[in-house]
Amino acid sequence: MIAFLRSLATKFSSHQKRMYRDTGLLLLRVAIGGMMAAAHGWGKLMSYGEKASGFPDPLGVSPEISMALAVGAEVFCSIALVLGLFTRLATIPLIITMLVAVFIIHGDDPWAKKEFAMLYLIPFICLLLTGPGRFSLDAKIFKNPRE
Repeated sequence: MIAFLRSLATKFSSHQKRMYRDTGLLLLRVAIGGMMAAAHGWGKLMSYGEKASGFPDPLGVSPEISMALAVGAEVFCSIALVLGLFTRLATIPLIITMLVAVFIIHGDDPWAKKEFAMLYLIPFICLLLTGPGRFSLDAKIFKNPRE
């Protein structure tokens, strides 16, 4: 089995490997950013006026500001992630939001409640570390030769 996997790894050219890597990063960005924006951020944005005063305030800045920060991360940073625009910068508010969700909002809850936020957190950290890949606006704008 190991020999088979090694033979597969050597059959692909470096161009093919980069293509697969960049396609995987595109899929990850679009999926995780799109799901965050559509499933979490958009609802908060549309109901901001009605729900802001009752939103949790884990950082002590006011419920309205806490909700605005969550909406900013979950909608606008997620859209930037999908586009691959300022990707590494866009992941930082998303990572902070998920860390707050895991350790503060759901800090006393069972693992099943924390797991969902962790499932978003891990891809955001991966994208912070890897960057957006070649199929992104970042690659077009900044023309990084290593991408």
